[in-house]
Amino acid sequence: QVQLVESGGGLVQAGGSLRLSCAASGSRGSIRTMGWYRQAPGSQRELVATIGSGGITNYPDSVKGRFTISRDNAKNTVYLQMNSLKPADTAVYYCNALIREVLRTYETWGQGTQVTVSS
Repeated sequence: QVQLVESGGGLVQAGGSLRLSCAASGSRGSIRTMGWYRQAPGSQRELVATIGSGGITNYPDSVKGRFTISRDNAKNTVYLQMNSLKPADTAVYYCNALIREVLRTYETWGQGTQVTVSS
């Protein structure tokens, strides 16, 4: 079983930057697509960014050009570089991964990390 541990959240002023990290540990199955999602109070969880095992990325228009997802397979870590942050980016950010192991394919989530952008 792969576990995801997130770090890097915090409080930042509008226009500032944060870099989130999500480290995978445990089983050494193939980590396929990884992604970041966020959820603001009273809102549904929404996609922030995804990155496939081959490096193909996907972003919604709300973050395109400001956020960059990347992964370091040697470190089993995915990152989210967030620049030009806006108060609307305030949310709990969750790391997600699709893992292919020998006998199963499954999805797992991190615990979430709070990002707060002040105006």
